[in-house]
Amino acid sequence: MAISSYLEGLNPRGPTVSSRFGKVFQITTFGESHGGGVGVVIDGCPPRLALDVAEIQAELDRRRPGQSRLTTPRQEADQAEILSGLFEGRTIGSPIALMVRNKDARSSAYVDMKDLYRPSHADYTTEAKYGIRAWAGGGRASARETIGRVAAGAIARKLLREVAGIEIVAWVQRIQEIEAQVNLDSVHADQVDESLARCPDPEASERMVERIDEVRKAGDSVGGIIECVARHVPAGLGEPIFEKLDADLAAAMLSLPAVKGFEVGSGFAGVELRGSEHNDSFIPSEDGTPRTATNRSGGIQGGISNGEPLLFRVAFKPTATVGVSQDTVDKNGEAVKLEARGRHDPCVLPRAVPIVEAMTALVLADHWLRQRTVDVLPSL
Repeated sequence: MAISSYLEGLNPRGPTVSSRFGKVFQITTFGESHGGGVGVVIDGCPPRLALDVAEIQAELDRRRPGQSRLTTPRQEADQAEILSGLFEGRTIGSPIALMVRNKDARSSAYVDMKDLYRPSHADYTTEAKYGIRAWAGGGRASARETIGRVAAGAIARKLLREVAGIEIVAWVQRIQEIEAQVNLDSVHADQVDESLARCPDPEASERMVERIDEVRKAGDSVGGIIECVARHVPAGLGEPIFEKLDADLAAAMLSLPAVKGFEVGSGFAGVELRGSEHNDSFIPSEDGTPRTATNRSGGIQGGISNGEPLLFRVAFKPTATVGVSQDTVDKNGEAVKLEARGRHDPCVLPRAVPIVEAMTALVLADHWLRQRTVDVLPSL
């Protein structure tokens, strides 16, 4: 039997796109950057959760394009439409379908590039996998897909806040070499959103804005690091061996466009320490629950949350689309010069902050609900 025939027998329907995330609190995103719209279907949200579309819209507004001079000038209101799963302001336990229609797509900007492979984009790899790609705006590889994640994340965040008091705050920690000084114990969302760069350190924020402005005017781009803390996470979330909490967080973050790195707690810096220096010593607390004197584990030990704040960092590469002339090839393998057109962020990080928070909420909501199935079983 030919290898191709054997493979077709294993997967008779051909290749599929993985657009689903989560086990209990599960989402499926849909839509393309320049299609009719994008959205999400949420399965597993408990019934009777009070929910206002304005709460979802507030998070989408933090993510939407055109919100400042540091972002793409594409003008999209990103108005959320809830199609199902809500009645009289409460969830009813059935799938929640939510959609945002595309209003300002300009596919004509991509016509000259449809037969070229843009450097560091998913053009070539998508075509190599499926034999076809939506060349206008990048299709499913576009960051516009994350609208569904942010909408679902707003619901997950509301659930976590009500059932466990969990608070999630992310911010831009670094743009190139510009590093912020942030108090991890007290940083809050209002401080983050006061800054165009979404950096709560005023001095670093000013320098970041200047740097992004500089590369925007040059037609170039920059990357950086987003840091995130989740407070009041109860001990016990996470499932070893292959579904550890930190592993699921890593998978969530690395699924985001432009992400190239993830580290939790001390991360790579931990290699500079000895075990006796790195270990988080346990200390007594007023309520009798073990606490740790330090938090180099980032709130996760053995893949399970230990009750300390979760702390992790996500590295974003520079935006792939730049106005600077670049070498590439066309579909015939011929060398060509590319000067990309279209409307793109010179730095994705300010708009990525709510996306990181959303994916954090989705992971924690899923694991919280999974842990509830353990809690309700009687002792054996």
